[in-house]
Amino acid sequence: MSAGGRERPPQQSAALSAGRVGRAHGLDGSFYVTRAKPRLLSEGGIVEVGGKALSIVRRAGTDQHPILRLEGIAGREGAEQLRGLELTVDAGAAPALGEGEWWAHELEGCEVRDGERLIGTVTRLIELPSCEALEVRAATGGETLLVPMVRDAIRSVEPERRRVEIDASFLGLEER
Repeated sequence: MSAGGRERPPQQSAALSAGRVGRAHGLDGSFYVTRAKPRLLSEGGIVEVGGKALSIVRRAGTDQHPILRLEGIAGREGAEQLRGLELTVDAGAAPALGEGEWWAHELEGCEVRDGERLIGTVTRLIELPSCEALEVRAATGGETLLVPMVRDAIRSVEPERRRVEIDASFLGLEER
């Protein structure tokens, strides 16, 4: 990696995945981003890749297929050296979310309950083709549960209380 990156201090807040470096685009060090989170990839923003914090100096393409060029990454070869690496953004620098929106790290570790009944704990947020879903480690052990992030399944989300309230009967989760 070329000069221009700044070593990052130990992180104080969570890092948000903004995507992964894909194939090179053109000859100037630009590359496609796979699994992109477009909100986190704006020109002038800072992303961490390969242990370095780098500024986005060019943002082109579409939200589905963004193309980035980072400071200090020169030429097609420089972009190819980054291929496959994750791009992250410090959560503190992320844009504000709207009502009813959460970052994945805010939900991870939350208890999932149906009233007083503990169903399990959120292990991660998964992006499915039709919606996002919470992967939940069942409190009773056994198989991991998927809870779709839809109104009928989720009654409330309270990350500050570390709690997600669901409708277990809608999800077919009978008492065991």
